[in-house]
Amino acid sequence: MKKTESLEIRDAIIGTLLELARADKNIILISNDFGSPSLDFFRKELPDQFINAGISEQNIISVSAGLSLRKKRVYIYSIASFITLRCLEQIKIDLCLMALPVTIIGVGVGYGYGHDGPTHHSTEDISILSVLPNITLLSPSDAILASELIRKNQDIQSPVFIRTERGKLPVLSSLNNVKIYPQFRILKHGKDVCIIATGFMVHRALEICDQLQTFSIKATVIDIFQITPLNVLDLKKIISNYTYIVTLEEHVLRGGLGSIITEIIIDNELDIKVMRMGLHDNEVFAYGDREDLHCKMSLDTSFLTNRIFNWMTKGFKG
Repeated sequence: MKKTESLEIRDAIIGTLLELARADKNIILISNDFGSPSLDFFRKELPDQFINAGISEQNIISVSAGLSLRKKRVYIYSIASFITLRCLEQIKIDLCLMALPVTIIGVGVGYGYGHDGPTHHSTEDISILSVLPNITLLSPSDAILASELIRKNQDIQSPVFIRTERGKLPVLSSLNNVKIYPQFRILKHGKDVCIIATGFMVHRALEICDQLQTFSIKATVIDIFQITPLNVLDLKKIISNYTYIVTLEEHVLRGGLGSIITEIIIDNELDIKVMRMGLHDNEVFAYGDREDLHCKMSLDTSFLTNRIFNWMTKGFKG
């Protein structure tokens, strides 16, 4: 078995789940005619704990609910766009209504399946799922964090959706002075602006942080790894120290991470200027690899850095 830090995020999740399943025969993994090396390894080693349900996402959710009622700990592994958009009613009624501890591992969030186009892009999942009752949304930004979250997930007795990357991302846990709170962590510390991101875009936020230093702007970077329910108490204390907050997401702006952060600011009457950066409604139907799409959608590092600088310098005093 490879070290966790050398794995893709999805492989770290399945690899950790395999460890847990070896010790707990009630863990069941269901997939929909979907393959990856780690998934194939799980199926080969624990065939009695793996179900290939075929391309039947709505049925998978209902079957998972039934198995959960029989005291099985069920995990679903599927492309994120398919297992959310096709199954909203089943997730709401079969899982959330009864608060069943079924975990959905949604692979390829955001533009993770860039060249496969809008059918495979998952750019609305936070908006759609965060409004449902009793559901936890997890969003790891590296393999080590993903592995830790899948272990802690065992204690959550209600539905969980894990936003999962396909590729390999740098491990952030080894950065200097990382401060971890329940549901989020601070990766960089600066006094001028706070950038809040999740998943893949945390890495973009760190790039922006480095670029802003050339303008003598010091940025804090917060990695939200549990989107809902969110640790509002601690987050509110931290962001109240900033005049400028930037939210960054590979997701539509309406109902996304930026909306959640803005609600916290408004509800707590915080005097903070907020700029949300993400996808607009007319920008979700596109093809191309992730970097090309980011350039088209103005989510590349250079554009975002300049936009933050121009926004802040209207009232920024270095």
